[in-house]
Amino acid sequence: METEKIMETVNMIANENLDVRTITMSISLLDCIDSDSDVACQKIYDKITTKAQDLVKVGQQIEAEYGIPITNKRVTVTPIAIVAAASHDKDYVKYAKTLDRAAQTIGIDFIGGYSALVQKGFQQGDRTLLSSLPEALAETDLVCASVNVGSTRSGINMDAVAQMGQVIVDASKRDVMANAKMVVFCNAVEDNPFMAGGFQGVSEPDVVINVGVSGPGVVKSALEKVKGESMDVVAETIKQTAFKVTRMGQLVGTLAAQRLNTQFGIVDLSLAPTPAVGDSVAQILEEIGLESVGTHGTTAALALLNDAVKKGGIMACSHVGGLSGAFIPVSEDAGMIDAVTAGHLNIEKLEAMTAVCSVGLDMIALPGETPANTISAIIADEAAIGMINNKTTAVRVIPVPGKGVGDTIEFGGLLGHAPIMGVNQASSDAMIQRGGTIPAPLHSFKN
Repeated sequence: METEKIMETVNMIANENLDVRTITMSISLLDCIDSDSDVACQKIYDKITTKAQDLVKVGQQIEAEYGIPITNKRVTVTPIAIVAAASHDKDYVKYAKTLDRAAQTIGIDFIGGYSALVQKGFQQGDRTLLSSLPEALAETDLVCASVNVGSTRSGINMDAVAQMGQVIVDASKRDVMANAKMVVFCNAVEDNPFMAGGFQGVSEPDVVINVGVSGPGVVKSALEKVKGESMDVVAETIKQTAFKVTRMGQLVGTLAAQRLNTQFGIVDLSLAPTPAVGDSVAQILEEIGLESVGTHGTTAALALLNDAVKKGGIMACSHVGGLSGAFIPVSEDAGMIDAVTAGHLNIEKLEAMTAVCSVGLDMIALPGETPANTISAIIADEAAIGMINNKTTAVRVIPVPGKGVGDTIEFGGLLGHAPIMGVNQASSDAMIQRGGTIPAPLHSFKN
């Protein structure tokens, strides 16, 4: 890696919102398992606060030395449904509070891994964790949760899909912000450094550093220099920009791993927008040639963007992972908010876009009266897109009690604000109540 070439990107920081979105330390808790939950929780707290005690300090040192903003310092852990299963506790809120206490002790922004992997069915720990999700998220500040309900190899667990619709409704009644910290996945990845869906996969090393890099403003600025050029030029410009940004992420990740005396894992180059002016994925798509995101051609432009980002990232770093592509969260993207408000973008178009983007339906505010089965059906649709296309898809929707279509909810910070979006009023109840499994597709059998 040539430091001089990497540092060419530093001039993008001041005016184009380039940042390292997160340094995430991923920590295995498999050696913390104990049949006594009090003992297990103490082991968890001790391991996190020992392994990650210098994470924030090291991040700040790298920021100061290289002038590269590192927006978040985070931790992910082994899914708690696995870790807590030996305890036979009736709920796992104690574990969530332990994670929260550890996160506050080391001064990080979020901790992910209050999670369950139920794509093929439930074990008792999974059932216990899912039933405790609303309380656990309402009772903690920094804990993020995720549930994987499907995969290309196993199909979709429709019993889990049905339960998660109800979990989301119940969580919204406790705390409207709870669902901002919870994601429902299909084909979840084990090395995701982003929140709310990050957790440490069981095949990961004991401790590893993963880095998430973002720069929608950098890509938009580069495209402003090739107005009127062919789509080939657009793709090449995005690819070259993604290459530079990824190299910066690799530098930061390598330095952080060395200073924390641990292993460097992956760079996740995901164009993750923020509410800041000029830091919008929607505005990249509009720079490609759309009057407004959501109009015809949006899915094609997004497919080009996502593919070019991946190609540029892979050329820049041998260890690209996570989700790596373009995120399309409504509340966190000023351009998306404008398009929804103007009536150019609806949930059906967003669903189509998720077939080609990095993840799925993200940070979408729904009317507070949205039925649980409707939310389950939205999850099922997204999971089907992921399962059939062998890609990660996800749902992070937020029913807002007392709000209806046309109202707005303010989340604050990087989560921004969102207009309440309408959903189809026709019922999906009979389908969701069937339960069972949607079988894996034919092309999943590759051995």
